Amino acid sequence: MVLMVPGAPPEARWRRTAPRLDWPLAVVERMVRTAFPRHRVLECRPLSNGLRNANLYLTLDSVTAPLILRIYQHDPSLCQKEVDLMHLVRHTVPVPEVIHASPRGLEQLPPFALLQFVEGVSPLDLKRRGDLEAFSQTAFSTGGTLAAIGRFGFSKAGWLGPGPAVTAPLLEGADPMPRFVDLCLAAPNLEQRVPAEWRERIHRLIWQWASRLSSLDADPRLVHGDFSRRNLVARQVAGQWAVVAVLDWEFAIASSPLADIANFLRYERASYPLAEPHFSAGFKQAGGVLPEDWRRLARLVGLAAICESLTHEDLPGDISSELVELVQATVEDRDPFSARRTL
Repeated sequence: MVLMVPGAPPEARWRRTAPRLDWPLAVVERMVRTAFPRHRVLECRPLSNGLRNANLYLTLDSVTAPLILRIYQHDPSLCQKEVDLMHLVRHTVPVPEVIHASPRGLEQLPPFALLQFVEGVSPLDLKRRGDLEAFSQTAFSTGGTLAAIGRFGFSKAGWLGPGPAVTAPLLEGADPMPRFVDLCLAAPNLEQRVPAEWRERIHRLIWQWASRLSSLDADPRLVHGDFSRRNLVARQVAGQWAVVAVLDWEFAIASSPLADIANFLRYERASYPLAEPHFSAGFKQAGGVLPEDWRRLARLVGLAAICESLTHEDLPGDISSELVELVQATVEDRDPFSARRTL
């Protein structure tokens, strides 16, 4: 999740333009040789994850372990931001090792980083293959991992840049989240997708919770910003499934951990729970603190993110319908009628 607002810094701009994946081998080898000057690339193939930046899986001669070449095509500052964040959290949060980074790029090439390839599967894969015990164990570990991320605090909420440091507020002024939702509700694309009656109900609901939502900024913590099942890598460790890597930190902000909780539990259903209560138990056991009404608050934080998604220009019809249903389910405080199997 990332909330896009007027005046957000350029490095936070959300665009779904697909990253270029057809990088010529000669160019890839130029990047690799900044860290491995005497090695050749034996295998280079694009990975499907990554909405704005290219992730290439590499094997090199005389280097046993495979690598990930991450090429920052969206904004140059994101390379330094991600590298700084992974250095900040690496002793308490599982992240890939940064083997080499060129935040300023190479001659006319964009910034890039060589990262450790972490072997494992996503929680989404475990769910798809029906291994519910493995999924439950991973959900517990995910909660603990999120609590570890939230141990890093900031003096104020806002967008994060290199450092990491807060560069600007998420939205200037009081009641940023309700006002942000109102901005989304007035966007032409959302108006076409969400009937007027529901837009009014969303407006009333989010303002009813304005004081509770504003209180979340009193203690801003590190928020991953895209804490979804596709950005987690899990495998068995000592007989138990555990998160072994958290990927893609480009959307990280300083805010409430409820933003990441909302993202991870977006498709969780009370009538057919999968991640719960394992996720919240892992979060609390690792020191995370949840308010009594945390689930409702998290869904409202998530509502802001969903409304932002509904403002996008290029949104497939089935995704749009699904997001509208998620909005309506949140407003009515019920399970959505269907849950995606892809996120």
